[in-house]
Amino acid sequence: MRFGGRILYDLLLTLAVALITYNAIISSTTILLNPGFPGRRGAPPSRSSSDPVVQMPFDRRRAEGRRPRPFHTAVTASDSVYNAWQCRVMYYWFKKLRDATPESEMGGFTRILHSGRPDKLVNEIPTFVADPLPAGTDQGYIVLNRPWAFVQWLQKADIQEEYILMAEPDHIIVKPIPNLAKAGLGAAFPFFYIEPKKFESVLRKYYPEDRGPITDIDPIGNSPVIIEKASLLKIAPAWMNLSLAMKKNPEADKAFGWVLEMYAYAVASALNGVGNILHKDFMIQPPWDLEVGDKYIIHYTYGCDYNMKGELTYGKIGEWRFDKRSFGQKPPPRNLPLPPDGVPQSVVTLVKMVNEASANIPNWDIF
Repeated sequence: MRFGGRILYDLLLTLAVALITYNAIISSTTILLNPGFPGRRGAPPSRSSSDPVVQMPFDRRRAEGRRPRPFHTAVTASDSVYNAWQCRVMYYWFKKLRDATPESEMGGFTRILHSGRPDKLVNEIPTFVADPLPAGTDQGYIVLNRPWAFVQWLQKADIQEEYILMAEPDHIIVKPIPNLAKAGLGAAFPFFYIEPKKFESVLRKYYPEDRGPITDIDPIGNSPVIIEKASLLKIAPAWMNLSLAMKKNPEADKAFGWVLEMYAYAVASALNGVGNILHKDFMIQPPWDLEVGDKYIIHYTYGCDYNMKGELTYGKIGEWRFDKRSFGQKPPPRNLPLPPDGVPQSVVTLVKMVNEASANIPNWDIF
């Protein structure tokens, strides 16, 4: 019996090792999230804690080669003043960096305007006008227009590049972005608050168990993501339909809240078999990320509040502050005051870049 038990033990051990190896190969799309961001937790032990990029299998890297692979940058926006000034800043820095680096893989640019009509910026920023969802469909959650706008753009626009970077108005590009997508895999930023495992019971309504483990759903939204156009053509309709379905489901709506559309994209990507290389260095989010470093994008979604000693007063309006929400009805004035000494370099860089853009964009106050 002892000999038979030993054989059974060895057999089970061999099967376990084989299973672990198989899972490691097919799930090579996860990384350790930056522990410096409030609320972030360390990744499971099996995930890399040293490399900001999860490496793809060697054969894929070798096949990819070094040929230029230009991508088209697409930003969805409404016709609000709030979105308009952010798009102007975003496009200023996109164009400046692309034009200064001819060898860059940054190709064309489109603002996908989902207002259904042209606005004042159509002659300043390359724009595709998309129809909004029928009245009442978004239930006050305007972000639901994003996937529908992408569906229209992909169907109707003449997009020359084979890859697409999906970005947002409140992104500022700080250095030329290379095409980080590889051999059928997208390139995406991992968000600490997208937690498929935590909400597995809700997500299984849209990603059934027979489709695979819940870990197939990457902790991402649609932006920033660099992806093959052919893949996005498959994902976009599912992304739109899932967003609408989740919004109509009270359980999903309550669970996902303001990031519902992000969960919908992550599920749509998994349903279509498109994995992602997760880059924690794709962008930073001041005030939590303190240095720009080698990152590509500043995402200024959070308010930056400090006292005059340079101490963060998050949750309390600071003596010095920069918050995009303060400029919902009119653009920020030119030459915003710089933060006091002691404020992190990421915040200083953000304000300097907004100031440079507003100083050089003609008719900054047209709204």
